[in-house]
Amino acid sequence: MILKLEHIYKDYLQGKMTVPVLKDVSLEVEEGEYVAIMGPSGSGKSTLMNIIGCLDRPTSGNYELAGQDVLKLGENAVASVRLHSIGFVFQNFQLLPRQSALDNVALPLIYAGVRKKVRRERAREALIRVGLEDRVNFKPTQLSGGQKQWVAIARAMVNHPKILLADEPTGALDSHSSKQVMELFRKLNEEGVTVIMITHDRGIAEHAKRIVDIFDGEISERKGEDR
Repeated sequence: MILKLEHIYKDYLQGKMTVPVLKDVSLEVEEGEYVAIMGPSGSGKSTLMNIIGCLDRPTSGNYELAGQDVLKLGENAVASVRLHSIGFVFQNFQLLPRQSALDNVALPLIYAGVRKKVRRERAREALIRVGLEDRVNFKPTQLSGGQKQWVAIARAMVNHPKILLADEPTGALDSHSSKQVMELFRKLNEEGVTVIMITHDRGIAEHAKRIVDIFDGEISERKGEDR
């Protein structure tokens, strides 16, 4: 078991009013799974992603990631979990515009304290893995939308994380680039990478091997015959 959420609740305060966002969410993901968490805007999927990604804490509940009780860790330990256990892919790429593809991919390795020569080698290997060996020195302005997302995926994978967590990874892409990114996710998953994808798009969710629906802060599993 790579990830286990038990009875997760998340509330926010709006003035003096408590607004429940997640309501008794329990979810288990096995190592090597490819899971889509699908829901409309306002369903709670972004809040759930932030908790899975150790970017936010639940109001109550339990969270284990790779056998660690995340909610009992200190701030520095949680930051280390984010750095080494989770690779993030965002809708809008979040690349540094003045840096090359290689330097963008190498960025997490700087935070991990990896020596410059080693991190450049690993960044180059990650770009080769996603098929961008001929774009190593290109800046984001010289890349297509799909290529920018491949750089972002290479950056997410460069630290060999336990989970690839993707938030609307095709939201800023055309249909052709979206298909290419989904093919890359499929390939990475076949290589053993655990993929958790957050999406509102049913067509994109169908690329995953398992779909978890979230609506009004509650989740339900999609049975095979319902796919």
